[in-house]
Amino acid sequence: MDLIRILFSILLPPLGVFLQVGIGKHFWINILLTILGYIPGIVHAVWVIAKK
Repeated sequence: MDLIRILFSILLPPLGVFLQVGIGKHFWINILLTILGYIPGIVHAVWVIAKK
């Protein structure tokens, strides 16, 4: 299941975070990072998925 979340995180980082933790602090941080730069959003999303 984590592999699917990581694939979603590469395509749309906030979706991967949402599937892992729902709407919360990490979701909003990831949206901000994705807006500021696509790569930081991906890195944060993969980190959140790997951490849990």
